[in-house]
Amino acid sequence: MSPTAAHADRIVNDLVTLLRLEQLGPDRFRGASEDIGTRNVFGGQVLGQSVMAACRTVDAERPIHSLHAYFLLAGDKREPIDYEVDRVRDGRSFATRRVSAWQKGRVIFTMMASFQVREPGAFEHQHPMPTAPSPDTLVSDAALRRALGDRLPSTIARAKFDAERPIEYRTVDPTDPLEPEPRSDDYQLWLRSLSKLPDDPVLHCALLAYASDHGLLRAALLPHGLSFMQPNLMAASLDHAMWFHRDFRIDDWLLYAIDSPNGVGSRGLCRGQIYSRDGRLVASVAQEGVVRVLDDDAAA
Repeated sequence: MSPTAAHADRIVNDLVTLLRLEQLGPDRFRGASEDIGTRNVFGGQVLGQSVMAACRTVDAERPIHSLHAYFLLAGDKREPIDYEVDRVRDGRSFATRRVSAWQKGRVIFTMMASFQVREPGAFEHQHPMPTAPSPDTLVSDAALRRALGDRLPSTIARAKFDAERPIEYRTVDPTDPLEPEPRSDDYQLWLRSLSKLPDDPVLHCALLAYASDHGLLRAALLPHGLSFMQPNLMAASLDHAMWFHRDFRIDDWLLYAIDSPNGVGSRGLCRGQIYSRDGRLVASVAQEGVVRVLDDDAAA
């Protein structure tokens, strides 16, 4: 069942509010934390809030074009997060910012972000958008989650698992998360916000950073027939890099094409290319995560 327009507006506005940080002082901000049912703070939340914090210290004429981040410690979803921005450099064309996310007196996340004045030029190319079915022909991931019904393990909080989320995802060729089988490391999903958003490019970039952490590490599990729902699986993001190439709106469908070219040493490398519906490559993503299959004692 799809959410009503009023309900969609409310949960999207809740996410926008989560990303619009409270200013504590010069280049210091505070963000609330949300509980989406994961054990710790969702990494995408910290990414999105860090983008907002960095952008608050740069002129609008210099949009963000890249970020490189490290997840250092698990965040507590019951506590707010403080963000400190260091104005590393302001040049004629580029600006650089360092963001540190603090919780309970410790740095849990750090990010470098780069901004550039818009420059015209003939230097432009991109890989073509891969073939994918229209999102209108696919079932939402939320509906697929609810369809698991009584098969869902008792260890998973049903209310959080079934809840409609502000970013809608529709996976192409979804797998059964409770009975996964080995398959190729590449897959695709469509994503967009559930309702319209303001004409604020910074907000759209922050929301795409938030959404880009969803499902990315899953590609490293696919060749091994693993799923995040397995109680003996431990997986966590280690770092996250993102490049913003062209203007976009996250309240219109974007195709996220993901693969995992390497897995070694309990680490999986995953990559993503994000396209608008008209075929423009709007962003690229890379992430490495730790993936461990625990024995029964460790899992308990």
